[in-house]
Amino acid sequence: MSTPHAIFELGDFALEGGAVLPAARLAYAVYGTPSPGRDNFVVFPTWFTGTHADLEWFIGADSALDPGRYCIVVPSMFGNGLSSSPSNTPAPFDRGRFPAVNVRDNVRAQARLMTEHFGARRIELVIGGSMGAFQAYQWALSHPGLVVRMAAMCGAARCSPHCYVFLAGAKAALTADAAWNRGDYDGPPETGMKAMGRVWAGWALSQTFYRDHLYRGMGFADPDDFLVRFWEAFWLAQDANNLLTQLHTWQTADLGATPGLGGDLGRALGAIRARALLAPAESDLYFPPVDMQRDAAAMRDARFRPIPGPFGHLSEAGIDAACKAHLVREIRALLAE
Repeated sequence: MSTPHAIFELGDFALEGGAVLPAARLAYAVYGTPSPGRDNFVVFPTWFTGTHADLEWFIGADSALDPGRYCIVVPSMFGNGLSSSPSNTPAPFDRGRFPAVNVRDNVRAQARLMTEHFGARRIELVIGGSMGAFQAYQWALSHPGLVVRMAAMCGAARCSPHCYVFLAGAKAALTADAAWNRGDYDGPPETGMKAMGRVWAGWALSQTFYRDHLYRGMGFADPDDFLVRFWEAFWLAQDANNLLTQLHTWQTADLGATPGLGGDLGRALGAIRARALLAPAESDLYFPPVDMQRDAAAMRDARFRPIPGPFGHLSEAGIDAACKAHLVREIRALLAE
């Protein structure tokens, strides 16, 4: 059973796009205890569709993040169903009327949690994978006085045009279902969700994964079985409006768009003072390693450590022992410095 989450009340929260989200709520889970000096924090934002439960494999005395040494705080992104989301927000911002949220909005809310609620004076590490990686970069840039180290996995500092196009295709598959009804659906738009799942299945894992029939090791007989029992089942358990909110956050992610930087990504990366670990997956089709390799070259102190293997974007998901071992080793090494 996963650790229960708590709620931090943000009040009326102004979003960068201009809307004010009334009575905004930030869900979070805590592993470990703050030190007397409030200087032993790790912040671990969630990824697309994820909650704190999905990140718990990273946490433990024998894993990457030891709760006996660090106080690990896992805040949920807006739109994930635990923090303020289309599925749990009352009118006038319910369902398809939920306002646009970007990465910086998430990080500002998380920074309030850490400073106002926890009284954090030092954050030893901000870590995130996929959409969590966007947040880790932003934390390091926006809060240099707090963040000592950052680790970003299976992500990049900006959503590339190619990744944007992939996400546009997934959104189109979902919203083409007439049952979606611009977000005011009476029942889940199941046809669109299943179509989105089939789009996702071809991108989340590598060609080698399918060529070598590695889905069999996950308990699936053939590609069609994998598509139905893994991918369709996964998406049918989600809320469509929540997905669309998070997809917008993903598509608009851009560290260079931080106010005051004029869209200059290189300048943004060069301003990060935190010691960094950048760990893309060698076979990731969303975020190919070249994205993070370029990020590392523009940063002051970044080690580039690709995750080997055929598990693509799911290299960070804890489903493969070799990927897990690589990340545990590299994260521990970063924390030891």
